[in-house]
Amino acid sequence: MEITIVILLLIVGIVFFLLELFLIPGISLAGIAGTIFLGSSVYYAYTHISSMAGNITLLGGLVLLAIVIWVFIKSHSLDKMALNSEIKGKNDPLEGVNIQIGDKAITASRLAPMGKVRINGHTIEAKSNGNFIDENTTVRIIEIMKTNVLVEQE
Repeated sequence: MEITIVILLLIVGIVFFLLELFLIPGISLAGIAGTIFLGSSVYYAYTHISSMAGNITLLGGLVLLAIVIWVFIKSHSLDKMALNSEIKGKNDPLEGVNIQIGDKAITASRLAPMGKVRINGHTIEAKSNGNFIDENTTVRIIEIMKTNVLVEQE
């Protein structure tokens, strides 16, 4: 009878760990319950059967748990839970844009004092020299900064 109790506690503990891994990931009641049931099976085997049975239960529980974790990793369940989207931004927004001081551009939005300008087929961030500049106005580049350009109204 004691062996049946130990085996049932082990099975219930593994089932709770499977619930934790596949259905409700994170630290939840299923993971805590799985730990308690696995620990209880080992404790019960040591106290009610023998220390040899406790050792076998401990090793068997660890092996079963390792197999469950290995199957979980090989099942690619993590791929379904993981976020796989990529950020397609640029670190250097002026990369590939051939501009020089003195070039002319057209404002794509109102510069108040920041906005967008179109130059050489590219739309880039621009900053006016302090004045508000309306949309579709010709401006001249007076400084090229790391992420934007400084412009003044022509």
